[in-house]
Amino acid sequence: MSRDLRDAFGCFATGVTLVTTHWNGQDYGMTCSSFNAVSLDPALVLWNIRHNATSHEAFVRGGGYTVSVLGSEHKELAQAFARGTQAERFAAAKFSRRKSGRLQLVHALAWFDCTLQQAVTAGDHDILIGQVDQYGSRAGKGLVFERGQFAVDTLTVGAAASSPF
Repeated sequence: MSRDLRDAFGCFATGVTLVTTHWNGQDYGMTCSSFNAVSLDPALVLWNIRHNATSHEAFVRGGGYTVSVLGSEHKELAQAFARGTQAERFAAAKFSRRKSGRLQLVHALAWFDCTLQQAVTAGDHDILIGQVDQYGSRAGKGLVFERGQFAVDTLTVGAAASSPF
């Protein structure tokens, strides 16, 4: 991909998440900015993983994943999950194990424990669509990634506004 195209993609600010799975007795996790809601009924979400990611096989074969939405205080954690060994990544914060066996960040702004419904190949990535089995959330400001840098969500935290959608 050209640097110009990467720069253009980077103009779109996204939230930052950690995605985890448990496969063959091992925990896997990575930083992700491609997370998105798909459907309310049934509750479906998606995210994308590169074919050459070291944990690709675990996420495709693991049967599901847990998404932890990062807050403004999680910049270093997002960076830790973008590099290092799996053990180093999980040592960087406190996690709790869901009934599914997957790990969820204890202080996540929101979390979604999902059963993998479909993996769709699209170019050099797979789109992993999951059905939300359990979820939770708390108040706080989100961590944002824009133009190759982390930033804090500038929206006012308070009562939820009605959705324009």
